[in-house]
Amino acid sequence: MEVEHVDFISVPVTDMQRSTTWYRDTLGLPQTGEGGFPEFALGDNAFLYLIDPKAIGSEFTHGTGGPVALRVADVAETRKELEQRGVEFVDETFDTGVCHMAPFADPDGNRFMLHRRYAPHES
Repeated sequence: MEVEHVDFISVPVTDMQRSTTWYRDTLGLPQTGEGGFPEFALGDNAFLYLIDPKAIGSEFTHGTGGPVALRVADVAETRKELEQRGVEFVDETFDTGVCHMAPFADPDGNRFMLHRRYAPHES
């Protein structure tokens, strides 16, 4: 399979209005779509799509487990900015020797991390 592009990432939420406000105002993501399933731009290559599982005949059981890594210019600066807006990080910022990562979650427990690779990729 050859993937051309990531179109969107679905994120289950329990309160659409609260989540829309959190992603738009707290994280500062540009909202690109409204209506029943709000959409937010994640840089220039993907979109985050909020979904209420009840609207598609399912139930909310828990937030996504595998974190979505959001590449930012400076993990420490972005973390500081988001903490000032009320975002709670679930752990310290990690330096893996090739990148910095700072994990956090949305109000429904969907996992994200700020990420910046500083070492070149090995071939």
